[in-house]
Amino acid sequence: MHVLLDNADLFLEGFAGSVRLTVASTLLALLLGVALAACRVSPVPLLRGLSATAVRLLCSTPLTVLFFGVTLGLPVLGLTSLGYFSLAVLTLGAYSGAFLCEALRSGVNTVDTSQAEAGRGLGLSPVQVAWLIVLPQAARTVLSPARSIIVTLAKNSALAGGFSVPELFGAEKALLERGYAVGVVFLWVTLAYLLLVALISGVFLVVERRLAVPC
Repeated sequence: MHVLLDNADLFLEGFAGSVRLTVASTLLALLLGVALAACRVSPVPLLRGLSATAVRLLCSTPLTVLFFGVTLGLPVLGLTSLGYFSLAVLTLGAYSGAFLCEALRSGVNTVDTSQAEAGRGLGLSPVQVAWLIVLPQAARTVLSPARSIIVTLAKNSALAGGFSVPELFGAEKALLERGYAVGVVFLWVTLAYLLLVALISGVFLVVERRLAVPC
C-alpha cells in the first residue's frame, strides 16, 4: 500500500493520461469508423474500394508497427509537427476505427433493406434514413463488439508509454526505476487498468439500457 500512497501523484498522473488517451482515441475511432462504414456501404464503387483497402491495411498491420511508423516515421520525414500524445491518439484512433468500421458495417447489414426503402418512400433523404431508421437499429447489434474494441483500445494505450506519452505504463516504468518491487508495481497498475475497463463497461451498460427495446 505504501507504494501507492508514496507515489499517488505519479499514479494519478498516469491514470489521468490513460483516460485522456482513451477518450480522445475513442472519439477519433468513432468518427473514422462511421466515415469508413458509410464508404463501405456506399453505392459508389471507388469509395467502397478505397475504404475496404484502408480497413484491410489497418486491421492487418500490427499496432506496434503502426506506432513506430506514425510516432517515429512521420516526424523524421517532416510530415507532421504534432506531439507524441497527438500521434498516439492518431495511431490508436485509426487502428480501432478500422475495427469499428467492420462492426458498424455488420450492424447495418442486419437491418432489413425494406425498412430503408420504406423510409425513402415516405420522402426521407438518405441521411435521414440512415440517422432515423438504420443506425438506431444497427446500434443495438453493434454495442457488444464496440465495447470489446474500446476496451482493447484502452489496454493498447499502454504502448504509448513506450513513446514518451504520460500514462499508466509510463508510471510503471518510473516506479521500477525508483527501485520498487516489480510484482507490487504491476499489481497496482493492473488494478488501475481494471478500473478503467470497468468505467468503459459501465458506460456501455448505460447505453445498452437506453437502447433496449421495451418488452
